[in-house]
Amino acid sequence: MRTVSELPGISGGTGAGSSAPELNWAGNYRYTAASIHRPRTLEEVQEVVAGASNIRALGSRHSFNAIADSPGSLVSLEDLDPGIRIDAATRTVTVSGGTRYGTLAEKLESDGYALPNLASLPHISVAGAIATATHGSGDANGNLATSVAALEIVAADGSVHHLNRGSSPDFDGAVVGLGALGIVTKVTLDIEPTFTVRQDVFEVLPWETVLGNFDAATSSAYSVSLFTDWSGDAVAQAWLKSRVSGPAAPGAGPAASLAGEAFAAGMFFGGTRAVRARHPLPGVSAENCTEQLGVPGPWSERLAHFRMAFTPSSGEELQSEFFVRREHAVAAIGELRALSDRITPLLLVSEIRTVAADKLWLSTAYGQDSVGFHFTWKQRQDEVEKVLPVMEEALAPFNARPHWGKLFHAGADAVAALYPRFSDFKDLAERMDPEHKFRNEFLTRKVFGE
Repeated sequence: MRTVSELPGISGGTGAGSSAPELNWAGNYRYTAASIHRPRTLEEVQEVVAGASNIRALGSRHSFNAIADSPGSLVSLEDLDPGIRIDAATRTVTVSGGTRYGTLAEKLESDGYALPNLASLPHISVAGAIATATHGSGDANGNLATSVAALEIVAADGSVHHLNRGSSPDFDGAVVGLGALGIVTKVTLDIEPTFTVRQDVFEVLPWETVLGNFDAATSSAYSVSLFTDWSGDAVAQAWLKSRVSGPAAPGAGPAASLAGEAFAAGMFFGGTRAVRARHPLPGVSAENCTEQLGVPGPWSERLAHFRMAFTPSSGEELQSEFFVRREHAVAAIGELRALSDRITPLLLVSEIRTVAADKLWLSTAYGQDSVGFHFTWKQRQDEVEKVLPVMEEALAPFNARPHWGKLFHAGADAVAALYPRFSDFKDLAERMDPEHKFRNEFLTRKVFGE
C-alpha cells in the first residue's frame, strides 16, 4: 500500500511525523507541496494522480530550482519495483522512472550491456534526468534523453499512455517534458554491448593552447571535461574518458589516436598528466571520484565523475548551466573569462562539456551540437541570483539555453525564443493536461508565461 506523508515532513523516509523539512539535495529549496505520496504499484500511481487537483513527480531532488514542486501534492516513484527488463533482441532496457542511473548501470554491466553515457552523478533518477535534458559529455554523445526509445506516462485522469520513438507523433516533444505532461512511470532506453573505459586527468592547460585547438581538445576522447574557475591563464584540469574495448566508439579514430599520443607523452594541450587521483575541487580528496590514472574499468565505473557508493558532497552548493552552439564556444568562453571578477568569488568550480545535437523539442541541444558551461556555486544564493542576469546578458548574443533543473534568471518570453518548437510543446502540454494538474509556479514563469 502506498505511503502518504505530510510536508514539511520527511527527509528520505517513508513515514509521517518527522520534524525535518522536505528539502532538495542542495538544501536551497524547501518544497511547498502539502503531502508526498509513495505508491508501490502502477495502479496506486494512477489512483493518486486521478484523485489529485495538483500533483508532480519528485525525483532524486538534484534540481536546484522549483521545477519539481507542486501547489498540491508530490509523488515519489522510489518505492516502485525498478522492474529492470532487458530486451536483447531490440537492445533496450525498460526500467521504472524512479530508478537511479547507478542502480541501472550496475545491472546492465552484470548482464553484459551498457548505456552510451552517464551524467557526472549516478545518483540521479532516470525519469528526472531525461525530463530536464541532463547530460554527460562527448562530441558524439547526446544527452541522456536521446537514449529514450519509449515512455509510459500516467496522464491527469489516471490513464496510462505509451509513447514510442518512430510511431508516436508527439514523442520528440514528450521526452524532455519538464514533468508538465504527466508522471513518467517507465522508460525504455537504448543499450549496447558493454565496453571498457580508462580515465586520465591532465592539469594546468594554458587557455591559449586550449582555445586555439578547442575542437581537437574536446574530440580527443569519448568524453572530455574541462574544469576551471575562470581566473588566470590556464584550465585547471582536463578529464578524459576513453573507450579501450568493446565496439568502436562514435568519433573514434583520429580522436582516439590523439588521446593515445597524449597518454604516451604525458602531455595534453600543454597540460601535464596528474600523477595521483584528483577531485574537481582543489584540495578535496578524490576518494569519492571514479577511478583515474588510466586504469581500465567498466563503463559503469568510469563514465560518471563520482562513485555510486559515495555521496559526492554534502550538497551545500548551487548549480547553473548554459549551452551555446559549438561554433560559439570560444567566443562564449572569452565573455565568461571577462566576468571572472564577478564569477570566481562565488564559484566552487566550473565544467565545460560538449553534447551532440538532437531533435527533442525542449532539449538544450535541440538542433545544434552544443557546449555546456556548468557552474557549481558556493551556497550564497542571493549573490548568485544577482550575477546570473549579468552572465545571461553576456551570453545572449550566442542564444545560450539554460539547464532546466538549475538556477537561471530568464523568463518564459526569453526562453521561448531559444527553442523553435517551444509553442508546439505548449500546445502538447495543453492537450495532455487541459486542467493544468501538472503545472506549478516554475512552469508558469519559465515556460507557459501565464
